[in-house]
Amino acid sequence: MGAYIARRLLLMIPTLFGIMALTFLVIQFVPGGPVEQMIAQMEAGAAGGHGGGEVSGSAGGGIYRGAKGLTHEQLTALNRLYGFDRPPVERFLLMMRNYLTFEFGESYYHHRKVVDLVIDKLPVSISLGMWTFVLTYLVSIPLGIRKAVRHGDRFDAVTSALILAGYSIPGFVLGVLLIVLFGGGSFFDLFPIRGLVSDNWSELSWFGRLTDYLWHMVLPVTASVVGSFAVMTMLTKNSFLEEISKQYVLTARAKGLTENAVLYRHVFRNALIPLVTGFPGAFVAAFFSGSLLIETIFTLDGLGLLGYESVINRDYPVVLATLYFYTLLGLITKLITDITYVIADPRITFEGSR
Repeated sequence: MGAYIARRLLLMIPTLFGIMALTFLVIQFVPGGPVEQMIAQMEAGAAGGHGGGEVSGSAGGGIYRGAKGLTHEQLTALNRLYGFDRPPVERFLLMMRNYLTFEFGESYYHHRKVVDLVIDKLPVSISLGMWTFVLTYLVSIPLGIRKAVRHGDRFDAVTSALILAGYSIPGFVLGVLLIVLFGGGSFFDLFPIRGLVSDNWSELSWFGRLTDYLWHMVLPVTASVVGSFAVMTMLTKNSFLEEISKQYVLTARAKGLTENAVLYRHVFRNALIPLVTGFPGAFVAAFFSGSLLIETIFTLDGLGLLGYESVINRDYPVVLATLYFYTLLGLITKLITDITYVIADPRITFEGSR
């Protein structure tokens, strides 16, 4: 396994480098970069002061026509401010060198370090992601086992219809519906619909803070989690059904073991292998997942909203830094998932794999 892990780690380098290079190349041709936006703002201010003036943009590295009102020194200073006075290849290599030491630079739009900006947004994404992750596993696995045991009866049919109905409803649509029903929209005013905590949260006791936080989480987490039940539940059910039909289960039953003993002593470990191996990825994603629409509907300032704003405002340091971090995290998580396969099922081996 050591050789396999070493090969995978080495393969991460060109994979990560290729993804970043392709993204960096695409960014070079996106119109309306930070320099162009700054010129537009400066010319808009000048136009407002002088009663006129036209500002328009061009794709790629073009300069706004309004820039003809700026001196060459001013244009040079703007390009130097954003680092665009250097050739693209040099800028990319310098960026990757900084990223190797996790130096992600400063946001063009927020004028703060990217690391500090992401850390500030994490509580929202962790709250949504972790509660979604925990509730999905706590509900879906027991429900999937129950559906497998009672396969084909009324309970199985009714629960399948319910979870598939929840899966078919987009999270943001469900969020709007929950606000209308329970957030003071048209019916009941039971749950808050803004932020993670109340404005007087710091004045509450520890129990009051916990209750206030959980009360704020009810609607957004419900909107996020309902659609996740179907996949995990059906995966659990199908995995258990496949194991129940195998010969070793028939042998265990022939020996006189009770149904619970057969199910939880023999079937449970083998049936959970597909779920256990997906656990590392789901667990890591819970910390960094961000849903733009859910965050917008419930006025939550998380990573989803940060990513959207970064793309709209051409905040390249945030876009590239988060892409680098997520890609690196995804590659490592994939490796951990493969290792988990071996731990969960000793029949799997990496010997001889290339």
